[in-house]
Formats: sequence, C-alpha cells, structure tokens
Amino acid sequence: MEGTVLCAANHAPLTPISFLERTALVYPDRPAVVAAGHAAAPPPRTWRQTRDRCLRLAAALAGLGVARRDVVAVFAQNIPAFCELHFGIPMAGAVICALNSRLDAGMASVLLQHSEAKVVFVDAALLGVAREALRLISQQAGGASRVPAVVLINEALDEPPSAATGNDKIPGVDRCYEYEALLLSSSRGGDPEFLIRWPDDENEPIALNYTSGTTSRPKGVVYTHRGAYLNSLSSVLLNDMTALPVYLWTVPMFHCNGWCLVWGVAAQGGTNVCLRKVNSGAIFAAVAAHGVTHMGGAPTVLSMVVNATAEERAPLGAGRKRPVTVMTGGAPPAPQVLFRMEELGFLVIHSYGLTETYGPATVCTWRPEWDALPAAERAAIKARQGLHHLGLEVDVKDPATMASVPADGRTMGEVMFRGNTVMGGYYKDAAATAEAMAGGWLRSGDLAVRHAGDGYVRILDRSKDIIISGGENISTIEVEAALFAHPAVAEAAVVGRPDEYWGETPCAFVTLREGAAGSVRAEEVVAFCQARLPRYMAPRTVVFVAELPKTATGKVQKFALREQARAMGSISSSEQQDGAGTRSKL
Repeated sequence: MEGTVLCAANHAPLTPISFLERTALVYPDRPAVVAAGHAAAPPPRTWRQTRDRCLRLAAALAGLGVARRDVVAVFAQNIPAFCELHFGIPMAGAVICALNSRLDAGMASVLLQHSEAKVVFVDAALLGVAREALRLISQQAGGASRVPAVVLINEALDEPPSAATGNDKIPGVDRCYEYEALLLSSSRGGDPEFLIRWPDDENEPIALNYTSGTTSRPKGVVYTHRGAYLNSLSSVLLNDMTALPVYLWTVPMFHCNGWCLVWGVAAQGGTNVCLRKVNSGAIFAAVAAHGVTHMGGAPTVLSMVVNATAEERAPLGAGRKRPVTVMTGGAPPAPQVLFRMEELGFLVIHSYGLTETYGPATVCTWRPEWDALPAAERAAIKARQGLHHLGLEVDVKDPATMASVPADGRTMGEVMFRGNTVMGGYYKDAAATAEAMAGGWLRSGDLAVRHAGDGYVRILDRSKDIIISGGENISTIEVEAALFAHPAVAEAAVVGRPDEYWGETPCAFVTLREGAAGSVRAEEVVAFCQARLPRYMAPRTVVFVAELPKTATGKVQKFALREQARAMGSISSSEQQDGAGTRSKL
C-alpha cells in the first residue's frame, strides 16, 4: 500500500542463528548442554558459554579457509559438540552436513565426496570408520587435494579411543586438528568477538541432509535458513514445548538436524541432555537425573521404554506435575504401546514428515472431547498422522489428476505437501527435484486416506510397500497393528511374499518379547491375526527373528525384508492351507 517500504527496519533474513543470540542474553546462566550417562562427562555449559564457544568455532572455521556456502560435515553421535556445530557452522556462513553416524566407510566416502565437504568433524568413537572413508577418498582422488580437513572431537567415551588425538596421521589427510584446541587456538582465529556471517538472503542454504537410503542411494536435501527457522518454531509448538524445556536427545541429531529441535530448544532457552547411547536404562536414568520434559524418537524408542525391565526403570522424578512428552514418527504407534507409555508417565504425540519437509510436517493434534472416548478409540485416533503444522499445507491427492480425494476414510491417494518448510531441492539433482515437486506439490510416495469430519490424514502404506493380493490392496501398517496386539509380540514388520495363486501375500517378520521365544508358534500368530482382520489380510507366513533390520533413525528396512521374503520362494498351491483352512478365492 502507499507509504510502505521494505527496509532494514522491518525486514531481516530469518535464521535460527538468532535463537542462540537471544537466549544467550535472556538465559545466560541457564544450562544449555549436558552430557548424560558418563561419570567423566564435562560439566554443563551455560548459554553464555555456548554462544562464546560457537563464535570461537565460527572464527576457527574461517581461519581454516571455510567461506560462505562451503559444506562442513559432521560425523558424530549425540554429543555436546554436535549442538555447538549446529550454530557455529552457520555462523561462519557455511552449510552443516550432518552424516548418519551408522554409515559404513564406503557410503561415508561417497557422501563426503558428493557434498564436497571442506572440513569434517569426527567423533572419536567413529574414528575407525572415518579413517577408512578418508583413505578411500584419497585413493579415488589420486592425492590429498580433495580430502577434507579433519577435526577430531574427544568427548567422553565409555572406553578411551586408541590414540585419538589431533596429531594422529590419517591416511591422505594433511590437516588434522583437535576440537577443543581449535576453539582455543589464536593462530586459527578462535575469536569470541568474531563477526557472525549472517545470511544476506534467508533462502540461502543452512544444512545439507542425506535421506536414509533405505530404498536407493541417498539424496542430498537442501535446507534454507528460512525453512529451518520456521520449522524449528513449528516443532516447538507441536511438541507443546513451553519456556525452559529439558530435552533428552534420543532422536539422532543427524536426522533432519534432530527434527530441527537442535535449534528449537535454543529458541525456548531449554537444556539439551545429550545421550550418546540410547537404551532403556539410560533413558529412565536421564529423565530422573535431569528432570527431562521432552524427548522423541521412532517407535523403536517407545519399544525400549515399554519393554524396560524392572531394574532399568526408575521413578521419573519427585514432584513431576506433567508427563514426559514424547514425539514419535516413522510409523503409527501401536495401541498397546500407547497404553503402556501412558501408564509409565509418558505422553505420546504422533507426528509425521520427511527429510524433505525438515522432519515433522503433520501432527495428530489432540482434541479435549476425545478424552471421554474408550481407550481403543483414543488409540486409533492417536495413530493417525493428523494435519499439517503451521509451516506448510498437507493434502491427499490422486497423483495422476492432482485432485484431492474425498474425506471418507476409504479413498486412497498420495500424501503431498507445499509451503514454507519444504526443502529447497535435491543437491546436484535438478531432475529429481523437478519430479518430486511436479504439479506444485512435494510428493511423499506415501498412500493415505482422510477421515470424515476432522479430515485427519491416516497413512496406509508407502506406495512401494502396499501388498496387492488377488487384486486387493493390503496395508502392511494395518496388518502390523494386528500383530502388535499379540501379547508376545515386541516388534513386527510385514512385506509381500510371492504367491503362485494370489500374486503375493503378507509375510510377517516378528520379534518376541523377552521370555516368549519358543512358546509361540507361527500358526498361533496367523490365527490371532485372522480373528482381527479380513481373512485375505492376515499373514500367510510368519518368520521369527532376533531383531528387525533398521536404519539409524529406527525405521525398518523393508527392502531387506522383501529380499528375504523373495528368497523363500513363491508359496505354491499345495501350501495354500493354513491353520484355519483354505483361503477362499476373491
């Protein structure tokens, strides 16, 4: 309108760096970062100290020749330095590339080369893998010119690493430094008065995250300062995270930058409780010792909590006024898991998203009127993916016509997103970017329905995971929910197995609760599912396994299970009998 202007007084690029600047002023002496579960861990650092260290880090990177938009990689577990790197690297104008801590050397070398990382920060616990990855890069490069400089992080470990110092000679690496020494080195510029390299444009890249690679070679997803800022605040809101939260890091910080909560916790002046190794005992101990208010993770983490032994469980803290809020995603939480989590003092918030949406994109926002529903109905509602958060828009569409499917709970379509917290694109892959965003929406590849009345989204399956049996679509998620209801089942995953007559039928891979091994037969599990599902949906094959193959973020690697199912061969006509008789023809 007439008289308005856009100028420095009313516009500045959005960036999560600003969260650290504000919190260091408002809560300078509040604890920012705590290392949990280790007697030799450093003392908690305050927000004032954290800002000082991040400035020193940014200055040191500049001293190493890191320029704007250079990529700086991090190969680490959930340690305090990882929190600092999420601010220090962008403060140097660079792009943080947080690598999966469970990568093998071959894939780590591929991603380091693809990202063109100028520096890589390596957790001493992962030094062996990093050494081999850098050796592979050196061999392929024909010299050390393309090998990134290495900064070794010596955080508290359960066992001291062998010769893990910044002076170690790593094959092909000419420049190797130690993290703490680098921060304090005047010769490398570790200056607490360093002038932050603020983004000139909020759409500049802040992070490069690689997809999990469970189905294909990982893609590099580019996050912008604007998107990271908005998704951090959206994640804080959907987690019901008020001021001064205490966040337990059971989500890998490399996964969508910890679902953007590395930055979000800073926005609220919270405390990051860093947990290097996630297990049942460590979770309960950290919650009790540090007054944890929030945590998160894939269903694997929920399973750890509910299956903890009596010895591992600890009171959640005296005088606690509210349960520990747990955001989960990756798969719908099973009703039995939800019930047991509530009994133990945890409130589960179900979210859903993609690496391409900065992590969480939808949330099953709870309505007070649902509190009066029977427990089974409450659990069924909470298992839905819900609706979008405040940063973007979600819809379920016919992928061919792009028409929205009716909200009838039956018509299936593809989940799609658009808005401010959708990725900038795939790094070095314009064709894949164009394909993913064709039609002005980000295509997720997930199939879902929308429920009547509230319009909440409920995912039925990945498009590649749907089992087509005799012309009927079978949702593996629905079959898995039936399996989880069995009292002896700890975890389950369902894929299609070739079938001579039906094309394919459900094959269930099942892990049993402690003490149940040998007491449950496959036929019993099949009959249990047949009593709860349409007959064609019940698994025809049940395989008991010690554990399910998973990514580092806790997602089941169904491609590996599909390979196992195919290796079993096709179910022949003579095998069409099951414990309850022959399946009728569709």
